[in-house]
Amino acid sequence: MIKHLFLILAVALNFSDEPSVSWTSEVRDLGSGEYELVLSGEVGEEYYTHPMDDEWSGTTLEIKPVSGLELLGAPVEEYEPSDYKGTKVVRGRYVIKQRFKASEAVTGISGTVSWSSCSGDACRTPEDWEFTVNMGRAPTAAVSATPEDSGKGSLWALILEAILWGFAMLLTPCVFPMVPMTVSFFMKGSETPAQGRLKALFYGLSIVLLYTVPICLIIGITWLLGGDSVTADIFNWLATHWLPNILFFIVFMVFAASFFGAFEITLPSSWVNKSDRNSGKKGLAGIFFLALTLVLVSFSCTGPIVGTVLIKSTSGEFWAPMVTMLAFSIAFALPFTLLALFPSLLKNLPKSGGWLNSVKVVLGFIEVALGFKFLSVADQTYHWHLLDREVYLAIWIAVFSLLGLYLIGKIRFKHDSPLEYLSVGRLTLSIAVFAFVVYMIPGMWGAPLKALSGYLPPIETQDFVLDRWQGPAPEAAAVPEVAEGKTLSLPHGLSGYDTIEAALAVAKEQGKPVFVDITGHGCVNCREMEARVWSDPQVRQMLADDFVIAVLYMDDKTKLPPSRWVTTDSGKVLKDVGRVNSHIAATRFGVNAQPNYALLSPEGELLAPVRGYDLSVPGFVEFLQSGLQ
Repeated sequence: MIKHLFLILAVALNFSDEPSVSWTSEVRDLGSGEYELVLSGEVGEEYYTHPMDDEWSGTTLEIKPVSGLELLGAPVEEYEPSDYKGTKVVRGRYVIKQRFKASEAVTGISGTVSWSSCSGDACRTPEDWEFTVNMGRAPTAAVSATPEDSGKGSLWALILEAILWGFAMLLTPCVFPMVPMTVSFFMKGSETPAQGRLKALFYGLSIVLLYTVPICLIIGITWLLGGDSVTADIFNWLATHWLPNILFFIVFMVFAASFFGAFEITLPSSWVNKSDRNSGKKGLAGIFFLALTLVLVSFSCTGPIVGTVLIKSTSGEFWAPMVTMLAFSIAFALPFTLLALFPSLLKNLPKSGGWLNSVKVVLGFIEVALGFKFLSVADQTYHWHLLDREVYLAIWIAVFSLLGLYLIGKIRFKHDSPLEYLSVGRLTLSIAVFAFVVYMIPGMWGAPLKALSGYLPPIETQDFVLDRWQGPAPEAAAVPEVAEGKTLSLPHGLSGYDTIEAALAVAKEQGKPVFVDITGHGCVNCREMEARVWSDPQVRQMLADDFVIAVLYMDDKTKLPPSRWVTTDSGKVLKDVGRVNSHIAATRFGVNAQPNYALLSPEGELLAPVRGYDLSVPGFVEFLQSGLQ
């Protein structure tokens, strides 16, 4: 029983870039076609590892099969036995020898040593060392194992959303007035057509750089100061902590009020005037300052959208915010670049007028709806229960009902022109909005609303759910209680545990693999996976019958008791659920984004590559079956 504790201790990951055991390898010629592979290891001073006869966390040696190579017996270990809490462990020098026969055609021997090391009660994730030794030659350098990569499908969705927002910004009142300024600037002409094209392209490039470079600098500086972990921590804090989320909510409400006509939000006039004066300079400098003027003037409309795009991409990915901002800025700059290339296109654009204020008001309603998403994230990660699913839905139903009434002229705002008649465009848009409202209403009684699953709080937060919406719950075995960890209620009648060690303990008793759900309370893609993939009858039944589920919330702010704190190699003590789970996800599974899914054997071994965001139900079923096989 004491031996089995080592897997539980392995969850307290104490990881560093350097391996805990340093290995060298050589082959000795014993004559008569027999050889001996000698692997010499030196266990780090602060660590101990486990010999091969430890049935739970023992070191293993795997030799790559080669034609003409025959292993002679089992590996032999040489070490000075040590003791830790009544268990035999290995400290200091550790030698593994394997005898074998080899024909003349065999030029070398390859394989992998796998082991688990601990320092006190804090254990590292299992480590691998790959080796290749030429016959009778000096040892070759080790090749470190790399973690499985997770799916990046959600990044493409973010890029597409950023591109669409970039194009939509042209129609906002802050941006559209810059169109004639752009055209008038470039209608002055250039000495040659080639020079004109160069200036137009430089104008577009300047817009892209002014949006993209600042976010790249912020990310780059944080990464240089502290590596990936610091950058991920900053984005995780921005995305999940109550303070930035409340601030974002307030900012969105302020911008919405501005869009409704309560007041105007502008940057200091001195900034805009100075950049505008410099835009009159000749050459590329003037073009750059024209681009800067555009970025500053359009800030009050693009600022909230830029914030939305960035926050949605800050789930731990280093590149995602930079890539999405690049996509947004390219889409935003493209119309202005085309106008700079072909100034005559201006005559084909509609004149500014009351329709621009209508666009602004519509954006105001959208700002209100999106702003509550930030408040919802804080509510879920801190378990305030202020915005449960039915409350959130009620707010959205009210907001979009008012938007529909505005579109048909039943509501007017301060700067609106009188609506003499209802245009076909307004009628079409109002029909779409009211249809959306009708679609949301059944959600008040528990309808799944799969199209909105990523934006709504989990259905488990709803007080009243009709049985007909959920369908029959899977007939799963009773979920046993465990000494460590908490039993969780999951979507679709499923149950699981909040720690991997609790799930592994139950999995070993039941002989089932473990399904690890790396998720977050505020994760849009996680809710979409649960609503569109987990809801499939085959997936739901497999998760209920064939797996023990462990759920790792990476943004949960619940404080842990001291016995579950984790100390990193840098000495940082992780004291809440989210930080500990983020550390486990990064060090054990090599991922720092959500959602990701891993399959473990009852002994804690990874059974298949980690799977990320992917809405393919057949692919998810195949993923689960690969773990069972």
